[in-house]
Amino acid sequence: MNRLLAALALILFTFSSVLSAQTFDGERLAAVLDAQPAETKARYGYRHPQETLQFFEVAPGSVVVEALPGGGWYTKILAPYVGPEGQVVGVDYAQNLFPLFGFFSEEQLKAKETWTTDWVAGTADWGIEEGAPISAFVFGSLPDEMKGTADTVLFIRALHNLARFEGEGKFLTAALQNTYDVLKPGGVVGVVQHHARQDMPDSWAAGQNGYLKYRFLVDRMKQAGFEFVGAIDVNANDLDQPTTDDMVWRLPPSMVTSREDPELRQAMQAIGESNRMTLKFRKPEQE
Repeated sequence: MNRLLAALALILFTFSSVLSAQTFDGERLAAVLDAQPAETKARYGYRHPQETLQFFEVAPGSVVVEALPGGGWYTKILAPYVGPEGQVVGVDYAQNLFPLFGFFSEEQLKAKETWTTDWVAGTADWGIEEGAPISAFVFGSLPDEMKGTADTVLFIRALHNLARFEGEGKFLTAALQNTYDVLKPGGVVGVVQHHARQDMPDSWAAGQNGYLKYRFLVDRMKQAGFEFVGAIDVNANDLDQPTTDDMVWRLPPSMVTSREDPELRQAMQAIGESNRMTLKFRKPEQE
């Protein structure tokens, strides 16, 4: 009997340890956010990483896939927060999507061929101590060994170009299939996306201007097999009221339309970053 009780106690301890390793830790994240440089903190008022990652249930020790990590604004937060027991995986667009933009040089397109190794190598220069191991892949080329390994997939302002070029190569379809495949049962998909008002024309809100509609995203995620969990308005900005002549990149931090117009630049700065929807989806526990 004593051996049985001891075995049960060990099982319970192990199970509780696994659960604790997969629980959001607000104090730990707050410490990571406090340690970020000033230019990163300057965006907190619009990006709300504490509330956003809590809503997405991101936990220390977990495996997080981040779509389109770019220069690493979120990656530099995720790596120390997830820690050495977890993992952060960056994922870029498929290589054959980039020529569709029409502005990448041959040299830039060539560099995309080695992005998975170059980006990972570059993260070593960030100087993150006690950070998560970092790896990478591209949409449409999910390694078999990664299937069913992720706790969370994050699309932070990363879905509009996939939707924009869906007709040319089924890029959104492929990305959502990879997302479904890489997640564990019960895993979370966190979406932060420039939010088009419902009264805007669908043709304008198809991704080419950066904005997508709430109903479009929810419907596409459900079609891909995900359950809609809910939404919060923490990243909303009612001052962002674009017309059909506008694109999201008129706003900070890009402000591409006001580089030679100080008055317009001031007006865009007064609006701030874009109005964003924050949506949570889940892969079913049982398929």
